[in-house]
Amino acid sequence: MARSRRMRPSAATGAIEPPGTIELVVTVVLVTALVNVLGFLSGSVVWLLGLLIFLPGAAAALCTVRQTRFVALWTLVVVTLAVLVGGDVTSDWDDRVLMVALTLVLGGASVYACDRRIQREREMLSLRSTATTMQRHILRPLPLITDDVLVDGAYEPVQEDRLVGGDIYDVVASPFGTRVLIGDVQGKGLAAVGAAFAVIGAFREAAFREPTLTALVDALDAAVVRHNSYARRTGDDERFVTALILGVDAHPQVQAVNCGHVPPLLLHDGTVAEPPLDSGVPLGLGELATEPTTVGWFTFPAGATLLLTTDGLTETRAPDGTFYPLREELAEHAGTPPTELPNLLREDAHAFAGTGRRHDDIAVLTVRRSPHR
Repeated sequence: MARSRRMRPSAATGAIEPPGTIELVVTVVLVTALVNVLGFLSGSVVWLLGLLIFLPGAAAALCTVRQTRFVALWTLVVVTLAVLVGGDVTSDWDDRVLMVALTLVLGGASVYACDRRIQREREMLSLRSTATTMQRHILRPLPLITDDVLVDGAYEPVQEDRLVGGDIYDVVASPFGTRVLIGDVQGKGLAAVGAAFAVIGAFREAAFREPTLTALVDALDAAVVRHNSYARRTGDDERFVTALILGVDAHPQVQAVNCGHVPPLLLHDGTVAEPPLDSGVPLGLGELATEPTTVGWFTFPAGATLLLTTDGLTETRAPDGTFYPLREELAEHAGTPPTELPNLLREDAHAFAGTGRRHDDIAVLTVRRSPHR
C-alpha cells in the first residue's frame, strides 16, 4: 500500500497513524487497477494473485482493524473472481479452491495481527501516561523559580518511548540558599533510571538538611553507594553519576562542587567563560577520591547566565566525527534570551549530528539571578 504523509509515528504513543477511510479506499482501488493492468499486459492473472494476496498484511501494519477487515474482504472477492474467470491459472478446481482458501487464511491472520498491534499500542499509551505522571514527580517541569534564581531548560531522553532517562536536574530552595543539581547517570536502561531516582530523592532531602555543599555531596554519594549495594544483590549493574551542584544566594559569589561533570559556562556581556572549578570523582566513587571534596567559588553577576549541560550535548558528533562546538554556538547566539537558549541548542545539536545519530540523553539548563535580588 502507498505510504501517505498521515501514516507517521504518533507523538503520543509512537504508533502509526492510520490513513483516512477515503484515502484507504482510493489506494486499494488504484493498486487493484494497477495489478489488473499488469495481468492484462502479461496475459496472466498470476500477477494479480501474487501481488494482491499479501495486501491485507500491509494493511495490518498501517491500518485499524476495521480497515484491515475491509482490505481482507476486498482481496478475497477480487482473488475469487480472478480464479473463477482466469482459466489460464490452472484447470484443476482443487488448486483454485486452495488459492481462495489461502487468501482467506492470510486475510484472517492479517486482521488478527492488526488487532494485536493495536492492543500493544494501547498498552504503550497507558504506560506513557503513567510515565508522564511519574515525570511530574521526579523531574519537575521547567522553568523552576526560587527567590534566588530563574531556571529554564530543555530535557530530552535518547529513548523516545521513555520520558525519563539517565540525565537528571533539580532545584531546591533551602534555608541555606538555592541548590541546583544537574547530573548524568552512567549507562542507560531501567537500572540507570533507578540510580537517577535515588540521586534526586537524596538531593531533595539533603538540600534542606545539610548547611554546606560538601555535606550535601557526601549525602548524594552515599545514596548512590546504597543504590549500588542493592543493585549488586539483585544482579543489576552498578552505576556512578557525574554531577554539578551549585549554591546560589544573595551574595555575588556562587558555590559549586563538580563531581566529574561537564563544567558550567558563564555568559555575560556577549562573552563565554568557564569558571575555574576543580573536578572531583563522580558520585558513587567517593571511596576512590585521593582528596576531600572541595567547594569552588566564582562571581555570578546580575544579568549573567550560567549554562549547565550534560555530555549528551557536548559529545554530540557530526557525521565526520567532529564534536558539537558549544562555545562557538554560544558566541554566535549571544543575543538569544535565556528562556529560548536551551531549546535552540538542543535543536542545533540535532541538526549538527544529522538524522538518527543521537546516542545520549540531553539536558540543558540556563540559570539566572532572580530580578528581586
